[in-house]
Amino acid sequence: MFQSIGFLGTGQMGGALARAAVKGAQGARVLLANRTPAKAQALADQLGCQATDNQTVAAQCQLIFLGVKPQMMEGLLKSIAPVLAGRKDRFVLASMAAGLTARRIQELAGADYPVIRLMPNTPAEVGAGVIQFCGVDVEPGELKDFQTLLAPAGLVDQVDEGLIDAACALSGCGPAFCALLAEALADGAVACGLPRDKARRYAAQTMEGTAKLMRQTGAHPGAVKDAVCSPGGSTIQGVRVLEANGFRAAAIDAVIAAFEKTQALGKG
Repeated sequence: MFQSIGFLGTGQMGGALARAAVKGAQGARVLLANRTPAKAQALADQLGCQATDNQTVAAQCQLIFLGVKPQMMEGLLKSIAPVLAGRKDRFVLASMAAGLTARRIQELAGADYPVIRLMPNTPAEVGAGVIQFCGVDVEPGELKDFQTLLAPAGLVDQVDEGLIDAACALSGCGPAFCALLAEALADGAVACGLPRDKARRYAAQTMEGTAKLMRQTGAHPGAVKDAVCSPGGSTIQGVRVLEANGFRAAAIDAVIAAFEKTQALGKG
C-alpha cells in the first residue's frame, strides 16, 4: 500500500478524491497542496491531514495526484520536474486531466515515470462516483492498491486507456446531463402545480432510485422503461413526447460532443 499520498490541487475533484483517499489510506500520510494555500489548509483541517506546498509533495509522496486542468498541466510538471528527477525512490504520478494520455504526462514530466490516468466524476464527493483508471509502467500491485485507496469514492474500474475518453464523456460529463434532466423534470412538475422544493426532491430521488434499480437488478434500461409504461397509460404518452422531440438522439449527441471535445483537449 502507498505509505504517502499527495495532492497537487485541491479543487472540487482533487478535494473529493482527497476525502476518499483519507478513508482508504489505512493510516498512510496524506499531504495537500494548492495554488491558494489557504484552500489546502482548510481541507487539511477538515480531513485531519497536512497542508504543504507542491515541492514537498513532489519530493516526499509515493503517489502524487496531479489535480489541475489540462491547460495547466505543463506548467505544473515543469515546476516540479527538477524535484522528481532528483528522487532515488519509486513514485507514481496520477493524472485526472481530460485528454492527456499517460505517455503525454511522462513527456511533460521529463521521464518515463509510472503514471496512472484516472477519470473521476463529481459524485465521488459523496461516495457515489465513477472512476475509470489505467496505468503505464505501473506494477499490478500498485494498480490494485490504487483501486483500494479510492474505493470509498464509489465504483473504481480499470479500463484500457483507449476507452478513457469515451468513459469521460459518459460518467465524467454525465452528472451535468443528469442534473439538467432533473431540473427539467422538476420544472415540468412545478408547471403542473407541485411546489418547487418538493419537485426537486422528487426528481432527484426518482433518478437515484431508478439508477439503483438498474444496478441491483441488472435490468436493461429499456426493460425498466417498459415496466412503467402501461398500455394506454400516462407514462407512454410522456415517452411519446420525449421521442417526438429527439430526446434520445440529443442525449447520444451530447456524449459524442463531449467525447470529441475531450480528444481535442489532448491534441491541443
